[in-house]
Amino acid sequence: MDRIRIVGGNELHGVIPISGAKNAALPLMIASLLTDDTLTLENVPHLADVEQLIRILGNHGADISVNGRRERQGESYARTVHFTSRNIVSTTAPYELVSKMRASFWVIGPLLAREGKARVSLPGGCAIGTRPVDLFIEGLAALGANIEIDGGYVNATAPAGGLIGARYVFPKVSVGATHVLMMAATLANGTTVLGNAAREPEVVDLAKCLNAMGAKISGQGTSTITIEGVRSLSGARHRVLPDRIETGTYAMAVAMAGGDVILEDTEASLLDTALEAIRRAGAEISETNNGIRIVRNGAGIKPVDIVTDPFPGFPTDLQAQFMGLMTRSSGVSHITETIFENRFMHVQELARLGAKISLSGQTAKVEGVSRLKGAPVMATDLRASVSLVIAGLAAEGETMVSRVYHLDRGFERLEEKLTRCGAHVERVSD
Repeated sequence: MDRIRIVGGNELHGVIPISGAKNAALPLMIASLLTDDTLTLENVPHLADVEQLIRILGNHGADISVNGRRERQGESYARTVHFTSRNIVSTTAPYELVSKMRASFWVIGPLLAREGKARVSLPGGCAIGTRPVDLFIEGLAALGANIEIDGGYVNATAPAGGLIGARYVFPKVSVGATHVLMMAATLANGTTVLGNAAREPEVVDLAKCLNAMGAKISGQGTSTITIEGVRSLSGARHRVLPDRIETGTYAMAVAMAGGDVILEDTEASLLDTALEAIRRAGAEISETNNGIRIVRNGAGIKPVDIVTDPFPGFPTDLQAQFMGLMTRSSGVSHITETIFENRFMHVQELARLGAKISLSGQTAKVEGVSRLKGAPVMATDLRASVSLVIAGLAAEGETMVSRVYHLDRGFERLEEKLTRCGAHVERVSD
């Protein structure tokens, strides 16, 4: 099993290309099930989650071809992937596939809308809370679906004439449920209005792609999304937006290690709140023609309090990384997690490096220390794994991160990108 070895103490200098967003690519790939034409996606990252979803879509009958080209910056891959779901051969998403990745549950929306039925296993994914599917079920039921849960599967059927447009107000903001209901509603009869919808850039990106396919969606990026159902969707070509979580992660890595790095092929507007927190911590951040420049030379790391919140608030997917940064601050910071109830599993691993963190309910109190010391640590989920990498960049000696398959789910060629900027980071195979 692979591990990541980090020897801390090096500043970061250079250019890091930002990959396409995993959290945008997954729903875009699933949207290919809505049409029998070809959907072509550019800038698709090469990640374990993407490869797993390719297998799941193939199970439903999608024909998938991948074109990769070597990129100049960072030696990463920007892939173009073609999805053609001309014939849906199965409307069942089995446990052995869905249990490995929560987002694969989202196929329920397109399958139900296009085929009138879907049998999808209850999902798996990171162990960061229960994350129930009740909002998905309630929303699809509002569109007229009949839903039963039996033997660990959600069995959904549409009315004889297809799903029916309706108004549904989410009891709480859910990015996944917004994706699913928006996709399902594109082929419903009549107009669907989604209230208290997620406003994340990935939702906007999906709506942009669906509209290119012939959907009629408006209001994306606000809390009210309107979808006028159409009879069918066509193919399209769409470029996946930059990964704002990867952008924020590398920005925090530079703020932690010090140095001067340009993050290419990304947009500051995707994570204004997170970038402001990094500025307050002591880094200088400026926009370039094609990205963002992060500089921290000499200045210490200042303590900053944050509260995770749905977009445009501070992303929960950057909480662990920011905690890693705060372990070396010059004072006390407080990090409050409002999205998931069990997303502090990285605390004990950071403590192994010398971090001083105490928990009270949903808030972590981080008392900055003058030095961290390398140690063996274990990744507990996708974002927690990279928080340990960030801490390791500033720790004295060697940090060895095990269970990095979590890391491979969401960060493309992380060790290569950091090494090209001067970090001592390498993948070690046992």
